[in-house]
Amino acid sequence: MKPTNQSPPTLPATPEIVHAGYPYRTARRRLGCLAALLGFWASHAFASPALVIEMPSGAVLYEDHATQPWYPASLTKLMTVYVALSAMRDNRIALDTPLSVSARAAMMPPSKMGFRPGSLVTLDNALKMLMVKSANDMAVVIAEGVSGSVEAFAEDMNSAARELGLTQSHFVNPNGLPNPEHVSSARDLAILARALYLTFPEQASLFNIGAMRLGGQIIPNHNNLLGRYPGADGMKTGFTCAAGWNLVASASQGGRKLIAIILGAPNLRSRTIMAAALFDRGFAGIDRPSKSLADFAAQTSMNSPAAAPDMHQSICSKRGKAVAQFNTELDRLMAPLRAAKAKAPAASPHFVPTTAEAVTGPIPMASRIAMVPRPAFAPVPVYIGAPEGYAGLIAQARPAHSPVGTAQPPSIVSAYAPAMPGTALADTPLPPDAGALPMKGEAKQAKSSATPDVLPPRRLARTEIGDTDPPVARKTTKKASNKAARKAQGKARERKASFAKASVAKHSKIAAKQAEKPHPTAKATPPAGKTKSKTPEKHARR
Repeated sequence: MKPTNQSPPTLPATPEIVHAGYPYRTARRRLGCLAALLGFWASHAFASPALVIEMPSGAVLYEDHATQPWYPASLTKLMTVYVALSAMRDNRIALDTPLSVSARAAMMPPSKMGFRPGSLVTLDNALKMLMVKSANDMAVVIAEGVSGSVEAFAEDMNSAARELGLTQSHFVNPNGLPNPEHVSSARDLAILARALYLTFPEQASLFNIGAMRLGGQIIPNHNNLLGRYPGADGMKTGFTCAAGWNLVASASQGGRKLIAIILGAPNLRSRTIMAAALFDRGFAGIDRPSKSLADFAAQTSMNSPAAAPDMHQSICSKRGKAVAQFNTELDRLMAPLRAAKAKAPAASPHFVPTTAEAVTGPIPMASRIAMVPRPAFAPVPVYIGAPEGYAGLIAQARPAHSPVGTAQPPSIVSAYAPAMPGTALADTPLPPDAGALPMKGEAKQAKSSATPDVLPPRRLARTEIGDTDPPVARKTTKKASNKAARKAQGKARERKASFAKASVAKHSKIAAKQAEKPHPTAKATPPAGKTKSKTPEKHARR
């Protein structure tokens, strides 16, 4: 186990007297020591945190910078689920309660479901979409449906964090979109994951959905340990450039259940191998319980969580050094596994194990999990709209902490009609008139009524690389815009060439017509020396 806090090395004493002729050499020596010290601090301050605990005791098997403040990214959605399930336990909302998609939710960046404002989705379906798709818009829909607003839900998140003893966490939103004040740590996330399993065991399957089906679309889970690592059964992934590739994962083998937390991995592959290595060590008995999560209390700040490091440069800009450092740490973790000489298939460029062989094979899995193909899951069906025959209240954006069914204030009333007839609240001010015609006529109304509540698949956000703001998504958008611009320029050139060709043809026809017309007889030119004039005698008198 690596120590969490290390005191910086003591610099050697520097002589007070600088000998003549060597001032620059001494100055360079001092600067070199200072650079080495800063490099030491920087390397340890930005080390990727990791933690492994045992369920249900919470005993710590492995830890590395477990109390380092970090941006949780979409791991935040574990707390969103915890607050929503707590509200359900307190009978403030039910799994079949329809939630209304607000304009604010629809404006969230990918990853998202892309439902139109005014659409309805039950809390049960919204939670499944949140865990599988990591949908940022569904996080806002749940927040507004449970607490009335995003800000009120963030207050409930922080209240739950205090009750659980998350001393390094502060939440600003329900989806983990970047915010300097939105932080957590590996230790706090381990406490949260453990609380979810212990407090809501009947909802454990929510974290183990390999894929879901919405209409004709199948959406896979971003957690690529599911179906690939033996016994993997949850929980959630996350990514932003500032946070790196984060993961809270759980797995069960031989009657034991472990939870691993990895923060700030440089890429998806490294994150997957690291999780497999930590599970391999834990299940093989290499890492044994040595302390509890409560033992980290002395290393945490009880009042104001410290700022988290911004990993943007080493994750989304120049990741070569980060990958090399992370691979060095992986080699250290896997050295005992290699020494154990576990029976594993020999790695070769032509060896690709089947899913069954890989999952049932002996540990360690870390050295071969990258070769295991992604399994095909039986997708869990989800849908939009209220349950059939539902006649209850609709949860929507409303005053903070007000109960479900409270009328919206005029400032947040949606101008969109409800997704199903009769689903609008009776006491909602300014309800839309279903019989009113739009200003542009019946054709416009007919077209809008035929528009589905779900955006077409090509407009749905696609991958976790978005959890928020991946460079891949921005690059794809830029390529698409450049392609459209080139296409527009090509059409403009074609139109210009066509116009020029038509103009040339027109002038040619005009010239041909003029050539066919007979020309009038030209008048005789007067002889040289004579001037044409009606009064030649005037010129003679001059």
